[in-house]
Amino acid sequence: MSADSHGSPVRILVVDDDPVDVRLMQEALRESKVLAIMESVYDGVEAMAYLRREDKYSQARRPDLILLDLNMPRKDGREVLSEIKADPDLRRIPVVILTTSKADQDVVQTYDLGANAYVVKPVDLDQLVTIVQKIEEFWFSIVKLPPE
Repeated sequence: MSADSHGSPVRILVVDDDPVDVRLMQEALRESKVLAIMESVYDGVEAMAYLRREDKYSQARRPDLILLDLNMPRKDGREVLSEIKADPDLRRIPVVILTTSKADQDVVQTYDLGANAYVVKPVDLDQLVTIVQKIEEFWFSIVKLPPE
């Protein structure tokens, strides 16, 4: 199993308000070749608190990758992405947009905001597991990420 350069498991933060999708991503991680720890939050406000280690997230570890849904309550993924990429302490964390939206406007806007990749969630559950595994394999087995 792959891990980071220090042999530690990689850390993935999933920001998604759909508990079924979050559970499927956890299953995909268990079956993947990547040694990973997945944390999840259910909206953009929680995501930013987690990333900034505020309140109940004061002990949160910096993720190596963020899987970010676009359409969420309180603060949507576009706002979260914009805040992450504007923050010098967070901007190097790769952000993969993982959403049901196929709209060209969303694709263009999120790349303009600094997204590292845009992936449309499939409706088929098995395909979602496959896509999550491929994302993990690419980002943790092929790509060289910057140090924390």
